[in-house]
This record gives sequence, C-alpha cells and structure tokens, in this order.
Amino acid sequence: MGSAAAYHLARRGLHVLGLDRFAPPHTLGSTHGGSRIIRKAYFEGDRYVPLIERAYVLWENLEAASGEALLHITGGVNIGPAAGNVAAGAKATAEAQGLTYEVLSAAETQARFPAFRVPEDQVCVWEADAGWLHPEACIKAHLNQARQHGATLHNEEPVTAWHIDGDGVRVKTPKATYHADRLVLCAGGWIKDLLAKLDVTLTIERQVNGWFHPQAHPTHFDPATCPVYLWEYAPGKVLYGFPNLGHGVKAGIHHQGEQVPHPNEVQREPTDADLSTLRTTLGALLPDAVGALANAAVCFYTNTPDEHYLIDRHPVHRQVVYASACSGHGFKASNAVGEVLADLVLEHPPQVDIDAFRWRW
Repeated sequence: MGSAAAYHLARRGLHVLGLDRFAPPHTLGSTHGGSRIIRKAYFEGDRYVPLIERAYVLWENLEAASGEALLHITGGVNIGPAAGNVAAGAKATAEAQGLTYEVLSAAETQARFPAFRVPEDQVCVWEADAGWLHPEACIKAHLNQARQHGATLHNEEPVTAWHIDGDGVRVKTPKATYHADRLVLCAGGWIKDLLAKLDVTLTIERQVNGWFHPQAHPTHFDPATCPVYLWEYAPGKVLYGFPNLGHGVKAGIHHQGEQVPHPNEVQREPTDADLSTLRTTLGALLPDAVGALANAAVCFYTNTPDEHYLIDRHPVHRQVVYASACSGHGFKASNAVGEVLADLVLEHPPQVDIDAFRWRW
C-alpha cells in the first residue's frame, strides 16, 4: 500500500519522499512468497467488491505502464459446506454485486478440477475472474513508476517518530529529520509503533506457507487445470492455495497462526510442526499435491479485531492518513488503497466508499 500510495501521489504531481524500513522486495513483512490471490466473490463481505473491481483496473493500468506481467487469471473456487462461511459468503457477495458465478457439486468440481477431492456434502462456488498477483513484481513496478514520476525513495531508513509541526509534520529517522505538508503511514505491522498514541487494537499473527512437489498427476496442478482456491475444510478453518506456478504447489492455512506481540518477534523459520500440520491438511484435500517439500516461508498478518481493513485519516491530525492492518487479505486491493490514500491527502472524495474500513473501535 505504501508503494502504491507513492506512485499515485507522484503521478498527480506531488513531491513525494518514501521511507522504507527495509529494501523491497524483502521477506520480512506481508508481501513476499511470489503469489497472492485476487478475487471478487468475496466471502468476507460485499463491501470489498467496489475496491477490488477498481484494483483490477489499476493492475491492468500498471501492467501497461511498466511492461510487466502482474495479474494472472486462472479462475478461483470457494469450497465448503453450502451454508458455510466461504461458499455461502462468496455466493451472497456475487449475488449482491451482480457478479458472474457458478455453483458446482462435489462431483462436478472434481470432474472439472481433478486435483481436488471434495467431500459429497460440500459445494464449490466458481468465479472465472479470480487469479493471482506477483507481489514482488507489483511492488517493484509501483516503486519504479513512482520514481519515474519524480518520487524520492529511501530504503533501509525506518521512521522512528513523527510530530505535528504547524499545519505539517516532522518525521524522524536514524539519518535525518524531514518536514512535509502531509504524512501517509503504511507500515504494516509496525503501524502499531507509529500510531501508539491512538491505542489502535492490532494483533500480529504468524503465517506459514509451504510449496510441495506433486507426488502424482503433476499436470492436474497446472494453472490451466487448477484454479486458485479457498476451502473451508472445517468450521471456521480455511485452506488457501495456488496451482503450480513453477516452484511447487503453494498452500497455507488462513487465520490459524500463532499470535505475537510485535512483528520483530515473529519466528521467521518454519518448524517441523508447522509443516506437518500444513502437509496433513493439504493432503486430505489435494492428496496428489503433497510430495517432497520444495520451499517454505513465514510472513505475518496484522489483524484488526473484526479482521477487516483499516484505512482512515488521523482523528486529531488531518495532515496524517494511514492504511495498515490488512488482516491477511490486503494485497489484492493494495493499488486501489494507494489511490484512496492519494485522494485523502488531496482532500478529494475517494473514488470508492471506504466507510466500512475506517477506525471503529
């Protein structure tokens, strides 16, 4: 969201300084791993759909501007009990927003997508427009385009403090103090430090992804025959995953990770227990997927109490806006959030309604 905000602000002719704690792309936040799901039939609620539809347009625009392939459409499935959170939620959102979808039985799902082993009492909501984004390439494209529009970007220069300075702000780093008219905070889990005086309630949740070489029928996992998926395999428990994009079949378990007080305390190495749980869960649903481990990685979610986005203007200081706490599903719309932040900085009404994502605790 920070890279997108830098791009959208610079593109509108503003003088932009971007400060990053790390040097992107990196593996220390929530934006690595080579792939992120994008989808419109959002089981989390139809309030997201206008933002995500705008995101599709902006990803295509960024592809055209950068010459990079960023958005890949494979279709997507939402699998689970017909009355469960995932299948029923995806169907309700599709109907509320007039999205095209199809409901498949377990047998129809397996016939169309032979990698899956769907229990007879579950259904699939198929969305043709879903797919995946390459997060590292997306961030690189946003940053490169921001530079081309005049932005100055400093890597490995974390913000240590900010203060109000008249109608503007002062921002401190270990290297310098900067003065600006407006401040945009997109610090991921570290937003807890930069908004500490607001006492925003956020939790850090460790997340493990694994990539496995298929042990049988490898062509079943090609993008042409295996869509991205979200699968409610038990009440409130969701497995998500991708086809084999050249590095193995990637999967993770949504919102079942260990909570830690601060992103600096996240255990960065996957454990045997992490991978055993993931292998067992994936093996029950896509049994041909779980051959030898190809790779594993740790990232983290920054969660709000209701697991929705947090995008707002500072309640006291109007020259400060922020977006963070994506609650584990933020990357797909990060470009649209960057555009919203640019609108807020310029005191323009956002192109999409963000009232559902403002500070509410």
